[in-house]
Amino acid sequence: MQISHETIYVSLYVQGRGSLRAELTKHLRSRRTYRRAKNEIRRQGPKMLPDPIMISERPAEANDRAVPGHWEGDLLLGTPTTAIGTLVERSTRYVMLFTLTRGPRAEAVREGIAASIVKLPLSLRRSLTWDQGAEMSQHQRFTVETGVAIYFCDPGRPWQRGTNENTNGLLRQYFPKGRTLAHVTQAELDAVADQLNGRPRETLGWRTPAEALTELLKQSAAS
Repeated sequence: MQISHETIYVSLYVQGRGSLRAELTKHLRSRRTYRRAKNEIRRQGPKMLPDPIMISERPAEANDRAVPGHWEGDLLLGTPTTAIGTLVERSTRYVMLFTLTRGPRAEAVREGIAASIVKLPLSLRRSLTWDQGAEMSQHQRFTVETGVAIYFCDPGRPWQRGTNENTNGLLRQYFPKGRTLAHVTQAELDAVADQLNGRPRETLGWRTPAEALTELLKQSAAS
């Protein structure tokens, strides 16, 4: 008899809503008491972005993680008016975090992503995948200024940037829901990113994301 991983998850989380909830959730970094199944569709409001390029048009090299330099991004929300930006490289799982400046959200997000991405060599900034949120309304200007194409997930399908979703779950260990992020500094974000980038990953052959990215940077410098 075979049991799918979704069946196991559902069983654990259903029990977790009963008397075992505290016992189970204390062992989770995210402390979540509810899990959405991967095939569960979330409702999303009307599209607000000008001429988005959909994920179906993203290069195949990004889909299979064969070529580095393809990133996923999102905002990690605190209280309703505060957030930080998160970026994850798909092949190495390397994380970059950035603060948001005061002012219009879309402008702050564009500037924050650009400031992070342009620090990398051209070979490591090929594309970015994001949800269709209003914070990305300046995506065309971003692409013109940086040369990095942005691809957007289909509505209600955040698992299409699953690496970033997983990373945001890990970040809840440091930035719990409901906490204001207004006073978080870039130095604090860099320290948290260093911790995540220093964790060995089975998917990387037990290398850390930092080690994997360093190898790519050396290869880029040698070529």
